[in-house]
Amino acid sequence: GTEGVKPWDIKSWKELTCSTHHESQGTVSCAVWATTRLGMGETLCYGTGLGYIIFLRCSQINMHFQEICARRLRSGFEITCMVWDSSSSKANMCIAVGTRDKVAQVLTLNTNLQLQAVFSVRLDNTVPKSVAFGDNGCVYVFGLYDGNFIKLKGDDSAVVKEYSCQSVIGHTAVNQRRGMFVVDNATSGFTLYRLEGDEEPVRTFITRAPSVSVPKQVAFGAEGRLIIGGSDHGLVYVFKRKSGKLLESL
Repeated sequence: GTEGVKPWDIKSWKELTCSTHHESQGTVSCAVWATTRLGMGETLCYGTGLGYIIFLRCSQINMHFQEICARRLRSGFEITCMVWDSSSSKANMCIAVGTRDKVAQVLTLNTNLQLQAVFSVRLDNTVPKSVAFGDNGCVYVFGLYDGNFIKLKGDDSAVVKEYSCQSVIGHTAVNQRRGMFVVDNATSGFTLYRLEGDEEPVRTFITRAPSVSVPKQVAFGAEGRLIIGGSDHGLVYVFKRKSGKLLESL
């Protein structure tokens, strides 16, 4: 919220000390954990409703999270989503973000803690709701209102593929190993697609109809064998990915 982020140690159940979040930077809108292969410590990156992207790094000495970089992106629109590229180089940290003004961009934080732009592209009609990295540095963008799936080249942001998932997208999970993604379709449940397939869905996992169309999280589980999603009526649904069978409602 307006007080920033509050990291906790799940072993001791104690809140960790964190740099003060400035209210003028806006309310936290999304966050992602990241790291580098050089063992520099865990890094927490978060975006705000006023377009700030902020990096906090955990000290390996006292476990305090200190701000190492903060910048306001473009014209200050809300950062709607972000993701860390786990395949990025040993030293640099690569982040993809989407913003409310229909922009997707990729940034790197180098060893000097300088934030550098790789590319930035304005999309025609798509407000990014989720972003993900794919093979060869490509970036997947998933549209909130138009339900568009867009694949961008990692070097010049050229559009490789684009189609509509025929629903709004409340949330997206990508399983690169399985070559699939699943979206919260905000109406009947969750819909599964292939990353390199056509626009026809693989299957839809039906849940009880929502009373309010609000975004619901969805994720792959058990190495992609399960689809797990939330609801607006207090249930968590667990489906078999291959058959679509409902295993449990928790």
